[in-house]
Amino acid sequence: MTDDPAGRVTDAAADAAALADTAVRAVESAGEYLRDAFEDGGTPADYTATDVKAEADREAERRVLDAVTDAYPDHRISAEESGDHPGDGAYRWVVDALDGTNNFTVGIPTFGVAATACDRQGPTGPEDDPVATAVHVPVLDDTYVAERGGGVRYNGTGVEVTDGVSLPPEKATVGLIVGPEVVSGGDERREWEAISDAVDPVCKRTIQSWAPVVYWGLLARGQLDGFVCYYPAEREQVAGELLAREAGAVERSDGPLTVFGTDEAICDALWDAATGAL
Repeated sequence: MTDDPAGRVTDAAADAAALADTAVRAVESAGEYLRDAFEDGGTPADYTATDVKAEADREAERRVLDAVTDAYPDHRISAEESGDHPGDGAYRWVVDALDGTNNFTVGIPTFGVAATACDRQGPTGPEDDPVATAVHVPVLDDTYVAERGGGVRYNGTGVEVTDGVSLPPEKATVGLIVGPEVVSGGDERREWEAISDAVDPVCKRTIQSWAPVVYWGLLARGQLDGFVCYYPAEREQVAGELLAREAGAVERSDGPLTVFGTDEAICDALWDAATGAL
């Protein structure tokens, strides 16, 4: 038992399970709407040179927020579309209600919904450490759930990164993720180009994902072999990191660079290539 910042007594495991249940309800509610909207041809959208925002982003987010605030009206929420919602509860939610908006708008069915509860001032981990997450892939009707210390479930069944075929680094398929700093250009963009050029020949194939939460789920069940992340956006990264950690992935991290692998060999090969390029 631990005391939260407001002085209330909490049980970490019970909290994580309850938070995960709420996260599942939230992402599946948004996912049902997104699946129907996608099958109907999408929704109106506004485009810029670096981003796209659709009506579906806002409507899906409303459904996630409704589910979270119904269960935890005192929790703070950080949402991609509507920003920060104040609260003094023990946890902060990080929400990406439509990860992969560009895919959604052009008719590619690779997009997902993520809702993650993080410590505000964690007695069992650092501030903003993820505690529970749910990721839903609407078109496939797939749901991934992770609880800190409780592993990962994929459509109700426990999974681990070792569930896939064990491959050496040169046969691996690896996801690449960047955040807004890289997209905006400058030194971060040049550094990322050096990293991706160095990582590419280390493995069989690299995939630069614009719907990261979908691919984090694949890593958690051993279908993807690794990830290289540079300045990743929090709204996807907290969900992905918890899925990867609880599924048993090997992790290396330093500043804006984070690498995950399904085993030590893949993680070390990706880490050595990425850090060697900086």
